[in-house]
Amino acid sequence: MANATFLYKKYMDNQLTARTEIAAAINQICGERNIPVSVVVDSVKTALVASFRKDFPEEASVIETEGLVIEGDFDPSNGEYRLFKGKEGDNIKNMLEITPPGFGRIAAQTAKQVIWQKIREAEREAVISEYRDRVGEIINGMILRLDGPNVIVDLGHGTALLPQEEQVRNEYYRLNSRSSFLISEIRETPRGETIIVSRTKPQLVSGLFAREVPEVGSGAVIVKAVAREAGSRTKIAVLSTQDGVDPVGSCVGQKGVRVQAVINELNGEKIDIIQYSDNISDFVKAALAPADGLDVVIDKKSNTLTVTVPHDQLSLAIGRGGQNVRLAAQLVGLSIKIKSDETDPGIIVTGDEEFEIDQLGLDTKIRNLLIEAKLTRIDDLIIEGKLESIKGLGPKSLLQIKEKLLAYQPTGEKRDK
Repeated sequence: MANATFLYKKYMDNQLTARTEIAAAINQICGERNIPVSVVVDSVKTALVASFRKDFPEEASVIETEGLVIEGDFDPSNGEYRLFKGKEGDNIKNMLEITPPGFGRIAAQTAKQVIWQKIREAEREAVISEYRDRVGEIINGMILRLDGPNVIVDLGHGTALLPQEEQVRNEYYRLNSRSSFLISEIRETPRGETIIVSRTKPQLVSGLFAREVPEVGSGAVIVKAVAREAGSRTKIAVLSTQDGVDPVGSCVGQKGVRVQAVINELNGEKIDIIQYSDNISDFVKAALAPADGLDVVIDKKSNTLTVTVPHDQLSLAIGRGGQNVRLAAQLVGLSIKIKSDETDPGIIVTGDEEFEIDQLGLDTKIRNLLIEAKLTRIDDLIIEGKLESIKGLGPKSLLQIKEKLLAYQPTGEKRDK
């Protein structure tokens, strides 16, 4: 008898100790993490009912068959937890207590799990709040792990997601490697609010120049516009706000050291630095460099610039795969019709095109198949047998491509296909 009494007393002491520890933990954690005690208490109550249903399914089933509800009660001051049954909407004082023997251990474990969950949620919200105010900033991060097509980045105080659409196509993200990222947005995902970072946005380039060039950081030189094809080439227009400050020279740096630092951060992406001008004709001529001898006519009604280029400069103005004129159109924000000084109806580039083949106006499905096959230039499509070797391109698709190619006249002559 004495032994049984001793064991019962020890059991009750353990229960009291567990409750006291939980009460102390809740009060301390809620104070330190700025979590409302009521939030933790309500979560523990809900979790206690869930634990009862899981560990005592027969009793729970009988109660609910009677049309009654199960309510949990938790006192944060002493860690006491109890269960009651009664009619829905009843005050808990009018309900019948049903706390089963031995439920203390289960309740203590449940409360502990809830508390840790709330701690993690509070810490996550604190991190999100910190970075919510830093959207648009450049930050250094380390590649933590790969999550399918996405990349998880360690920012130091938290982690961020680098989605596939924000990754540069020709970059390889190695574990533990460090890079610069643009904090793009806070996005709601199935896992809750998540910090989204980017390696493709034009703001990354302007942010890197602000970091590497003191004149840009201080505002003596401002970045007026950026046109970028991530991983390949960027054109950036800069303007000085102070007399005697050369905007282009400041960004290039002595022996190119400043621009090279930005290029290194972008893994070798080519960067053209252009002096901004309010004179749209001068601005376009600078944007289409290295081609020279250009004649620019502005059509204000259609917001189109017609640029006539010496025939021997046409390929330079257009660029490989139409990239040069495409980036120039993005930079000035207007459509550019470019043609040679010989008989030539010219081609029109809006700046919205991502690849030269976008000028053909192909269906999205056909366009994507060509891009996957790395056929992004017009000349790629006229190579014998190239199109026929692409899986997914049927006779109708091939016919559409051929018709579009015949209608495309970059040099005044229709292509034979």
